[in-house]
Amino acid sequence: MPDASLPALLFLAFIVVQRLSELVIAKRNTARLLKKGAREVGASHYPLVVSVHVAWILSLVVLGYNKPVAMPWLYIFAGLQIFRLWILLSLGSRWTTRIIVLKEPLVKRGPFAFIKHPNYLLVALEIFTAPMVLGLFPVAFLFSGINGAILALRIRVEDEALVDLR
Repeated sequence: MPDASLPALLFLAFIVVQRLSELVIAKRNTARLLKKGAREVGASHYPLVVSVHVAWILSLVVLGYNKPVAMPWLYIFAGLQIFRLWILLSLGSRWTTRIIVLKEPLVKRGPFAFIKHPNYLLVALEIFTAPMVLGLFPVAFLFSGINGAILALRIRVEDEALVDLR
């Protein structure tokens, strides 16, 4: 009989590899944007964002490595990955984990034609959904609340920085 924790471990490995890959892409894109004359805003709260995401992932790993996978929640999470891909493809080389302001027109294609901050919506949904895949209700609610507070600050800072480009 296969190990019951294998699906949870594969799910967690996916999240870790995905987030590490995104950091590599974000770092590359940030460097390119800054080289083009863009500027970063909100850098002072970026370490808090990273710390919360690291704590979220660690809580998933520590508390969820041996949990059964709830398939309905996994399907929702998989659907969110399609949304993620749409966002990444729409932003292209302008996608980053930091708030980088480039004096060029804002992206208005893809989900940005319908939603003001689709990437923040995606992250909020993932922070809730991933723990639910592993039945970690307290983690889903705790980190959703923390992330919501951070996003309130982050969206305000980003909106203020982009006011001239809207």
